[in-house]
Amino acid sequence: MDWDNVRIFLAVAREGQLLSASRRLGLNHATLGRRINALEEQLRTRLLIRKPSGCDLTAEGHAFYATAERMEAEMLAAQARAGNVDAPIDGIVRIGAPDGFGVSFLAPRLGPLMRRHPNLRIQLVPVPRSFSLSSREADIAITVEQPSQGRLICARLTDYTLGLYASEDYLKRHDAPRDVEDLRHHARIGYVEDLIFSPSLNFTGEIMRNWDASFEISSAIGQTEAVRSGAGIGILHDYIASQVPELRRILPAISIRRAYWTNYHESLRDMARIRTVVSFLQEIVGQNRARFVTE
Repeated sequence: MDWDNVRIFLAVAREGQLLSASRRLGLNHATLGRRINALEEQLRTRLLIRKPSGCDLTAEGHAFYATAERMEAEMLAAQARAGNVDAPIDGIVRIGAPDGFGVSFLAPRLGPLMRRHPNLRIQLVPVPRSFSLSSREADIAITVEQPSQGRLICARLTDYTLGLYASEDYLKRHDAPRDVEDLRHHARIGYVEDLIFSPSLNFTGEIMRNWDASFEISSAIGQTEAVRSGAGIGILHDYIASQVPELRRILPAISIRRAYWTNYHESLRDMARIRTVVSFLQEIVGQNRARFVTE
């Protein structure tokens, strides 16, 4: 069986589309189609249902996917034993991260990594959601909780704190709250509750029983912008809000503490590009540790 065809099948299955898989692999769309056809002919079964909106796995495709992942893990292990995994630091590494961390912190700091390794391509996916490492939605995921299951390599990246913020403009129009009870008389900004993808992101219950936000945004960056506009009081990441001159921390005794974790699938542990990126993440966070925690 041609390993390249299996590798291409895995990419298409994980991306859900031939086009996006072709971009990730650096191969043209037609070549991917021919390779999938060749694999299906060799296996004498249909693995994918191709539709205008993307590709779905057939029942046989789901069964072969598990086999293909085991083949991938064995191939990586064999390359590692031969000392031939990613000798040059090149290829694509996709990082999934919460939008606040991804946009405000990571995006402006990845330049030095690219300059060190010109052949390395980074795909940063900073959105407010969780990522499946087993299906390779990301190679490395930054999460707000330590995963409790899955064959993952996890490490605590850093603690971070959140606090209550309002804009200077808002505080000119409204008296600053003197205590938590006073917050009930102010406009409050929060997450869209049914879109919270992790229990640890439900900050409001740690401050007051019923936050009852008048303006809900399922994005840390969006909440910061809403508070900056004077729309109300919000619970913001200190490392983000402290960089916005128009924002003022209120009720400073109230502080919420969380942590970020790095995670990647154990089958990638011997890949030099993965180790390189994880090491760089630890390096830049370590250099900025003081920004993440407000005592």
